[in-house]
Amino acid sequence: MQRISRSIFSGNILNSMSKLIGTHSGHFHCDEALAVWMLRQTDAFKDASLVRTRDPAKLAEADVVVDVGGVYDPSQHKYDHHQRGFVETFDEKHSTKLSSAGLVYKHFGREVIANLTSKPENSEEIETIYQKIYNDFIEALDANDNGISAYPSDLTPLFKESPTSLPSRVGQKNPAWNEELTDPEIDARFVEASNMAGGELKDHIHGLTSSWLPARSLVVDALEHRNEVHLSGRILALEQSCPWKEHLMDLENERGLTGDKSILYVLYPESKPEGNWRIQCVPTRPTGFENRKSLPESWRGFRDGELSQISSVEGCIFVHAGGFIGGNKSRHGAYEMARLSLDL
Repeated sequence: MQRISRSIFSGNILNSMSKLIGTHSGHFHCDEALAVWMLRQTDAFKDASLVRTRDPAKLAEADVVVDVGGVYDPSQHKYDHHQRGFVETFDEKHSTKLSSAGLVYKHFGREVIANLTSKPENSEEIETIYQKIYNDFIEALDANDNGISAYPSDLTPLFKESPTSLPSRVGQKNPAWNEELTDPEIDARFVEASNMAGGELKDHIHGLTSSWLPARSLVVDALEHRNEVHLSGRILALEQSCPWKEHLMDLENERGLTGDKSILYVLYPESKPEGNWRIQCVPTRPTGFENRKSLPESWRGFRDGELSQISSVEGCIFVHAGGFIGGNKSRHGAYEMARLSLDL
């Protein structure tokens, strides 16, 4: 039977060769908006049309159905999460129940990333990005749609959540309670929301591939050569300044570098290797200022010649009063600050 349908995405009549994505009509959320966008980044559904309906007969004509229908069966391309007994998570390491966004990402995420980055789907880079995007981007959407709070319910938030989160902005595309729109107008709003959510995911993927992954490579290289910097292996020297905290802690966990094997200090140039260098303490967590081992208390708050005299290290520029970072005019000077700090 030839399928004739009107594409919500393009407004054009599509013939039987086109695939059809089905989702529910009415009020929409971020999870199905993003799920639909991700499907349209895949080879199978890149030119698919879209039907928004709750009519089972019309949904039965769809090649893939998301967020409606009460069935999760990837072999039939059915990705709903509302049915009783649904407990699917991303993997055994995660406890957050998946939404339609998480379900589509679980099964199509690697292909989506590969198509957006032109990298082989089975590469280590794609797998690294695939895991990180779920942790940093998708899981929060799953939790939001399933009513899972980020903190215990017996705690009172200190402030209201911002209305600028992605789920909030998608929700704002829905008609207001006192706004009357036709079904085609609401469908058009859905497409706007889908493209907005997808655009943010696309930008996030681009940032990971163009900035985050190259930084990880620098940290990997420095970690592999750490014993050449100091025999203890607890001083890391980066040849270029880059975001390193998250990468270092992830790599330490992967390689079992804990306890007395963990890194204490990271050295890196402010701009060029022949210029000034920084020494920074490794924090106990990526976003904190509590350090595994701070710079010596006797150095803190001093600068320049006075600091060099106190520390017996030439070329000192400063040590922050908080003891988490310092500077020197050379790599060797920064190294000497780290070497002495290990034992002080």
